[in-house]
Amino acid sequence: MNAGQWLLGWPRRILGGEVGTDLRKSPATLVALIVAGLLIAASLMAPLIAPYDPFDLSQLSLMDASNPPVWQSGGTPKFLLGTDNQGRDELSAILYGMRLSLIIGALSIVLAIAIGVAIGLLAGYAGGFVDQVLMRIADIQLSFPAILIALTIDGLARAFLSARRHEEAAILVLVLAIGLSKWAMFARTVRGSTLVELNKDYVSAARLIDRQPLAIALLHVLPNTLGPVLVLATVNFALAIVTEATLSFLGVGLPPSTPSLGTLIHVGNEYLFSGQWWMTFFPGLALITLVVSVNIVGDWLSDVLNPKLSR
Repeated sequence: MNAGQWLLGWPRRILGGEVGTDLRKSPATLVALIVAGLLIAASLMAPLIAPYDPFDLSQLSLMDASNPPVWQSGGTPKFLLGTDNQGRDELSAILYGMRLSLIIGALSIVLAIAIGVAIGLLAGYAGGFVDQVLMRIADIQLSFPAILIALTIDGLARAFLSARRHEEAAILVLVLAIGLSKWAMFARTVRGSTLVELNKDYVSAARLIDRQPLAIALLHVLPNTLGPVLVLATVNFALAIVTEATLSFLGVGLPPSTPSLGTLIHVGNEYLFSGQWWMTFFPGLALITLVVSVNIVGDWLSDVLNPKLSR
């Protein structure tokens, strides 16, 4: 079997296995998985399929500003979903904006997982004073809303960086702000799973053959704690996208010149009451569809990976 046949055959192999059986039992999850996959694929391929490049100023014209969708009076086939106040094609802006929102969400969750897994594994394996200190820090972090922590970090960045530097580092600041606001959930989850794994026979056997504690933690305990992390990451990935959209909508995330789902909704909201509803409606619809689809898949993963639930 060559590489092309292998790539073409992977959907059949997955749907024909245990995962496929679970998916066939949940049509809603299968639909959500397809929708989320299509949205993510379309956003990642935005440079190839988007009609225009919203970052290319040479393609923008103020004469095209505020055009309605094609089916509405005054619409044009050039802009299927209309244009915004700068003359940017709404469809292209949504595809590019969704890609940026997905990148920020994914990077922030990777950061949260890296910090949370390290702290949770250390707390669970070390126990005692180290465990108490780390978990109290996590409790303090969890007592604050994630959006408040993200706003605080963004505010600190604005205080130490000039306006131009902050705008240039807006994506990095958002990743840090969202990632640092979500690590505690991963830490507590990994810490609980670590405590369970440490009482199992394979850990005792590893200790009997004098395996180093670091090797036991990384090679034996850690792989068995990643199931709950995967589920939590899926749900928090959707929440990270919402957090980015919220921050950008509040004007403290990405600048309005950089299209993300949040900035598109923020810009469109200023023209909502003048009848230009499409500037807010279509980015909002894309955000809701993406987040709901990812959440449904996350709930399904939680059921599949939880052995205590009957199938």
